[in-house]
This record gives sequence, structure tokens and C-alpha cells, in this order.
Amino acid sequence: MNPSSRPASSSTRTAASPNPRPQVQVNTHTKVLDTTHGRILCIADIRGRLSGLNDLAREANAKAIIHTGDFGFFENNSLDRINDRTLRHLTMYSPLIPSPQRTHLLAPENTPQAIRATVDISLLSEFPLLLSGQLKLSVPVFTVWGACEDVVILEKFRAGIYNIDNLHVLDEATTRCLDVGGVKLRLLGLGGAVVPHKMFDNGDGSATIAGGQGTMWTTALQIGELVDTAQRVFDPTETRLLVTHASPGREGIIAQLALVLKADLTISAGLHFRYTSSYNEFSVQSDLDGFRHKLVAGKEAFDKVWDSVKQQVETVIDEHQRVLLDKALSVVERVPNAQGPEEPSWKNCWNWNLCDAAFGSLVLDIKDGRISEESKSQGFNYAYRRTATPSNVAPTPNSTTSSLPNATSHPPTKGSTPVQAEKPLSPHPKEVKSPIAPVVSGKETPKEPSPSTPAPPKSNGSGTSAPSSDKAERDKEKRKEKKGRKDRERAEGKNETKEKEVSTPEDKAELAVTAPSPAPAAPSSAAAPEPKSGKATPEVPVTDAREGMKSPTTDSTGTRTPTSKRPQRHPWTLFVKLPQQLTDADVRTFFGGEAAGVTKVTFPPNRGSPHLHARPFVYVEFGDAETMKAGLEKHNEKMGDGTVSVQIAMDREERSDRGGARRGLRGRGGRGSGFAARGFADAGLTRNTPRTNGETRDGTAAAA
Repeated sequence: MNPSSRPASSSTRTAASPNPRPQVQVNTHTKVLDTTHGRILCIADIRGRLSGLNDLAREANAKAIIHTGDFGFFENNSLDRINDRTLRHLTMYSPLIPSPQRTHLLAPENTPQAIRATVDISLLSEFPLLLSGQLKLSVPVFTVWGACEDVVILEKFRAGIYNIDNLHVLDEATTRCLDVGGVKLRLLGLGGAVVPHKMFDNGDGSATIAGGQGTMWTTALQIGELVDTAQRVFDPTETRLLVTHASPGREGIIAQLALVLKADLTISAGLHFRYTSSYNEFSVQSDLDGFRHKLVAGKEAFDKVWDSVKQQVETVIDEHQRVLLDKALSVVERVPNAQGPEEPSWKNCWNWNLCDAAFGSLVLDIKDGRISEESKSQGFNYAYRRTATPSNVAPTPNSTTSSLPNATSHPPTKGSTPVQAEKPLSPHPKEVKSPIAPVVSGKETPKEPSPSTPAPPKSNGSGTSAPSSDKAERDKEKRKEKKGRKDRERAEGKNETKEKEVSTPEDKAELAVTAPSPAPAAPSSAAAPEPKSGKATPEVPVTDAREGMKSPTTDSTGTRTPTSKRPQRHPWTLFVKLPQQLTDADVRTFFGGEAAGVTKVTFPPNRGSPHLHARPFVYVEFGDAETMKAGLEKHNEKMGDGTVSVQIAMDREERSDRGGARRGLRGRGGRGSGFAARGFADAGLTRNTPRTNGETRDGTAAAA
């Protein structure tokens, strides 16, 4: 770990630092995109196909791009620094290599030397074109580096040797502020993969950047310097966005870093997902302890490495690195106290984990100080299921219809004729001929088949089936099946007739619970016996036909609930008489708009205009008893030249019951059995309670 000075800053202001060390300026500046409205495209893993950045920005109408790593920082001499394993990985995932060529390169017989001899830089990255000016970026691109990059190129960007128009590399010492859509968006970036055992290894990098052999990783000093940079540019008027290659959802130390940086938003690379993940910790953790568990796991992984290298590191670092190391250690110790106040980021920090650029993208639409999201994804492909071969499912015995594919219970054997899918399936399993039925010779007497087994085809003596006799057998089998089905239906019909003759509910209960089912009378067609054909029609006991119709044994008296073709009315419904023609929207507005809790407005059928209803009354449904009770207060309010009458709606039986009660009679179900009584009770009202205007709560005149 060699000390290194920071590059000169492009900032126009001096950032104060609490550290007792030589002051240096932070490499930062503010870029104004659009103070009214702007869209920022967020993508991951472009993998060297840099010309696609302009296409994606144009499709999304984006003013800038944020990229989360695996950008494709490779040049011609980078191939010599990439090891064989990384080169094979880059070849496998490069979008610049045609699929047939990739398959050939990755064939098992191809050695690493053969791949290295075939692959050139044009198959891995278009970065040389960007560096030479042949390719230009149409919008500003802000990126961190990923897990597969050339560390030498990133060192050149850090030293100012490489400078590409519209390309901004976010590192631990470089930050940018975007002024867009009424939001000052502060971008803080951390590149590289999180590999715990390499946190104190720089590889071929200098200062805080680490990498080698075509890969790059995050270091403890890199984290410490990012914290220092964020503290020195802190502005409470800015919205902080942390851009990382590693996901804070999986890496506890990255989640701890977001807490220390006071990040409002985080965006990370996609782990090759097919969709963008959008979440905050409160939405995916059962409680704060679940969030703490992830942070503690990250801390423990870091501590194992730190304990093993602590003495060695402390003997080689200088004063400047000591400050950065202390800040990194403060990140690791940042675990919310279970007994302390609730961590604000637990509910306030939002995270996006992106899918690969080849699969989709995220757009942050910023306007009037609000940041909204739009995500697009290629998604999972389920089209293959439309051509999937159905599994072999045996048909259900005695079933007439089935939504499942009908298949034989035996696999087809060699020489058997497969059943054509285009032919309609028989509705009865009896009529399905087995594809492996043996051929019976003419000298043998056929055995008596069971009623559920189809008769084997007869032979004509030459080894082939006789078509005429086979057809006759099938026709005979169909007639017997049809006859048996009619017999069963006739028996069931007589049982239903006997049940209808029971006059009282008590008799029905006694029949259903205690009395055995009477044997049905023999059908008239069975009075004269037919000549036996050798295939007797099986008798179906009546008890079997009614078995599925019996009610379970309970303490019920057997009384059945009266049924009605008309559905039960909503319990919180008001009957409203209107003095003039109104529309659905007019009625809702009369009761107070959306806040009134009106869920449905029903006009009686009208053959006139579908918009204006001539009949002067309407049914209004409410979401609960309280809103219905508030709606009752609209009774007798003025509308135009008349007033509106509001009552709790009643069923037809309830209205008849009210009339019968005045004559000392009771309707079906007794008084108060309809939905109106429930509506009164739910609203805390009772019948005939006087209103202040001299009417009862149910809209009828109070008794004098």
C-alpha cells in the first residue's frame, strides 16, 4: 500500500475536511442536465458493447446514463494481462461474439492457447474505438468499474492520462452532482467485486485501486476514501445516490457503507437477473433484527480477514492511509443498536439491483423534485410450454368429461398403432380400444369380458380382425351403455320426485338423517327380460347414485335455507329518490365524491339513454356502515327545484313484511330478516327512531 496524492479537482469551491492532514480538493463538479425535467437511464454489464449506449439512451429519451460496472475497460495490450480463466469468462459473456463463433471457441477440445490465439480485442470491447474517437457518446455516462476490467486503464483515468468526452468514471476520490428536474443528485461510486480475503490486497493497482489479471476488487482503503470524499462534499440539500458494482442486498458491508454515506438511493449491478429488483430493507425484512443480521454477517466476514492481517497492515501503512483505514473500520462497525432508536435508512433508503443491459434497464424520471422509476425487462421465456408434451395421466373411471389430456394407462409398444391426436376422444373409458389388445384366433372361444373392459376384436381366421363383427360389437356396447345410463337417470328422477313430496322441513330432515333410501321401482323396460348376450349390464345400486348427494351428519334440524334467483343485496345500500335526471358521476358528487366511500351506483333498467336515467331513483352502495350512515344525512337536501329522499334500501320481502306487520301478519323469515335490518344494526340505528326533521331513521313518518 503505497501513498498516493490525489489528482487536481475541477471543483470551484473548497471542501472542508475534519482530518488533521494536508487539505486537498475533492474531484467534483456539478453538471446541469435540465432543471425542469430529465430522464436518467440506469444499466448494468454493457460488457464492451459501448455503441449500444447511444441506442439505449435514444430509446429511453435519456439525458444521462448511470452504469454499474463491467463496462469493458480493455485495450489492445490488455489481452496479455488477462489470465486464461478470465479470458474464457469474457469470451462466454461477450455480446460482440456471434453465437456460432462463441460455441466453437468454448468447445471442450479448444485449449486456452487456442482461445487466446483466436480472440482479439474487437471481440471483447469497443473501448479502443471510444478512446480513438471513432465512437462518441451522445449523452454523459457515469460508471464505476466491475469485476472484469483492466486495472491499468482505470489507473490511467485516475492519473488524467485518459480523458474521454462524456465519460465520467466514479471512483472513491471522484464524485459528480447532477442538477435535473428540481433535484440535485449527488453520485458516489464504488467499483470492483467484494472479495473479503482481498480487502487488503492491491494486486497490480496503486493507492486505493486494486486489480490484476483482468479482474478488479474492492479494498478497505477504497471504502475509507469514499467515506472521506462523501463527508467533505456533504450538502443537506442534495439527494445522495450510491452506485456500486456489488449489491447492498447481498453484501452486508455495502449496506453498512450506504448507512455511513447517508444514501437516499442505491443502484447496483444485476447478478445476471432477468428483472430489475426494487426494494427497501423494510419491505423485504421481517423486522429490524433481520436487517441487523445481514450487517453483522458482513462485519464478521471482514473481521476474520482483519484479525489475520492486522499486525502486518499496521506496520506498512502511512499516516494518510491510517486515516482512510479508520474510516473503513467505522463502516464495518456501523450496525444499528437493537435497543437504540430506529435506523432511518431502514425505511427511507431505496435500492435497485439491475438486470444485465442485454435483458433490460431502469429509467429514473425526475420532475418537480420527484424521482419515479420505469423498468423494462426481457423477462422469462415460457413460450416453450405451449409445445410441451403432456404427461401420461390415466383417465378417471366413469368420468364423462376431463380437462386433462387423455392418455392410455399402458405405454405404446413396438408395432402398435399410435392414437392420432386429431381424432376426438371418446367420452367414456369403455369405448377406448387398447393399442396392445391381443388378436384372438378363430379356433378359440373368446372369454367373457368384464363390463369395464372392451371386447377384443374377432378374427376372420386369417389373423386379421373382421371389420363387420367388430363394428357390431361396438354398436352393441354403445347401446347397452346408453340403456344403463337411462336406467340410472330414471332411478335418480324417481328419488328426486319422492323427496319433493315431503311436505315439511321436519319430514325432509327425518328422510335425510334417519330414514334409509327406498329402493326405486324397476323401470318398465326391465319388466320383460331380454335374451342374454353374455355381457350383462351391471346393476347400479340407488344408494351409490345418491351417495354424493347426502349432507354430512350435523346437529342441524334439516331446515333448508330458502333460495332465490335474485342475488342478496349489498348490506350498506341506500335508496335515493331524485328530483331530476342525474348521471353516475352526479350521484357520487352529491354524496361527497371519493371521500364519501361510494362503491357502486345502480340505476334501474332504462330503455332510454344509457347516460341519463329517466327513472327518478337510484341505489347507492357504500363501503361500510359508517359511510352509509353519513350518506343518510343527505336526506331532504335541496337539489334544483326539489329535494332528495334518502332511505336504507330494503328487499322485496322486507317491504312486504312491513305491510304485513301493520296487519298483524309476518312475512317469510320474520320481521327484520332482510338486508335492511342488518344495515340498520351495522350503522348503529334502529327502526322508527325519530329524526330531527320528524321522520324515522328508515325514512317513514314518526308516529304522532
